[in-house]
Amino acid sequence: MANHPVVRWLDGLYLACIWISGIALVVMCLVIPLGVFARYVLGFGAQWPEPIAILMMVLFTFFGAAAAYRAGAHIAVQMLTDRMPAVLRRACAGFVHLAMLAVSVFVLVYGFKLVQGTMGQTLSELPWLPVGITYLALPLGSLVTLLFVLEHVVFGSQHARPVCTFDHEPGVAEEAI
Repeated sequence: MANHPVVRWLDGLYLACIWISGIALVVMCLVIPLGVFARYVLGFGAQWPEPIAILMMVLFTFFGAAAAYRAGAHIAVQMLTDRMPAVLRRACAGFVHLAMLAVSVFVLVYGFKLVQGTMGQTLSELPWLPVGITYLALPLGSLVTLLFVLEHVVFGSQHARPVCTFDHEPGVAEEAI
């Protein structure tokens, strides 16, 4: 099913999530020292670095979480589930996907309501930026996660495919331990 057009489209979406998260992390790591430098070396506190860093952190969190879910790199408590019979392991995995589906739908719906409700407000440090834009990562990241959950249910796990394992060979880490 890796050649299915939907899976290929989701591959592109996954890579976009990786890029968004990576760029947001780099910007955050540049902006914070710049704010510290301005305050303690130049002697004036710039107002914009903190809200920009927070915005980048939110982008990194929600789009990075979606990518981590698709890659099978999300936090999982496997100590207990590894000791369960296969039937219970599958039931636990099904429950996790249902819970992810529910959380994604919840954040998607209420995230869009939050965006709509705050679109008329602005940040005092960045008066050109509506507050609703800063919250947009919540529903968009949740929508991407929802798509990845549905992909997992319909097409199966994608974590072992080359698009998700480009930085290492599958199985090598397990053999080294």
